[in-house]
Amino acid sequence: MAPLQVVTGAFSYTGGYIARELLADGHDVRTLARAPAPRGHPLGGKVSVAPLQFADEEALAGSLRGAEVLFNTYWIRFPRRGSTFDEAVANSARLFRAAERAGVRRIVHVSVTHATDDLPYPYFRGKAEVERELARCSVPGAVVRPSLVFGGREEILINNLAWMLRRMPLFLVPGDGRYRLQPVAVQDVAKLAVRLGASDERVTIDAVGPEIFSFEESLRLIRAVVGSHALLVHAPVGVTLPVTRMLSRFLRDVLVTTEELGAMMDEVMVSADPATGEIRFSAWIRDQAAWLGRRYAHELSRNWDA
Repeated sequence: MAPLQVVTGAFSYTGGYIARELLADGHDVRTLARAPAPRGHPLGGKVSVAPLQFADEEALAGSLRGAEVLFNTYWIRFPRRGSTFDEAVANSARLFRAAERAGVRRIVHVSVTHATDDLPYPYFRGKAEVERELARCSVPGAVVRPSLVFGGREEILINNLAWMLRRMPLFLVPGDGRYRLQPVAVQDVAKLAVRLGASDERVTIDAVGPEIFSFEESLRLIRAVVGSHALLVHAPVGVTLPVTRMLSRFLRDVLVTTEELGAMMDEVMVSADPATGEIRFSAWIRDQAAWLGRRYAHELSRNWDA
């Protein structure tokens, strides 16, 4: 049996694909999770489970003891119920200290493209601070910086864009729709993370796919695949955001935050580095018509209220 690998959030999205990749390579996998595997989850019974809790660093270190590599996907998408980005940074630092105490050989941390203090978005500044916490850690680390992640039925954003295009006669496109995205398949992110886990190099790598689209081009691709006839209508952000908030209230969810929209329009989901992923968004989406957008994927019930 290959050495133990620990993944935070193996019952969530990116962490789940990293765990699958490790299992396929013959590793023993443990996840640090907030709750047991949901009923019917494909990883239920295949990975051992320990609590993802930050109050007791000694207990956290105990959950990591014996692990060769820690793959960290822990983060929050937006503040809620008292959870803040500052708290998420502090929790990440506790996790890295626990890995030091446990004797973990290596940490692979999943961040985001353009994690920098130069952006006016707390999400990205928080991610940059976590990267600095990892650099301060004595355990050698690698940072994977995905752009917009797609693939698999667990994904939320592309599915919910398809859900809206299937049901609405028109879709409001914020601004001119020309701002670019470079989507990357979750499978490619997982393969990159696992490859970096097997190395000793301290490195930061953007995880991006081989195609770049404008936001409007990606909407047109999705619309064609799901057979939608929704009219794409350009509108100022000052119009689209209130409409999005109103729809979010109706759905009792968060479709998109002001920060996420601003970051997308600032093209933070594009990299100047060579593509690391091989799966093309345009090829993947053509095969998803049977299920994509049939059901709404609820962010809050999946990742906050479970």
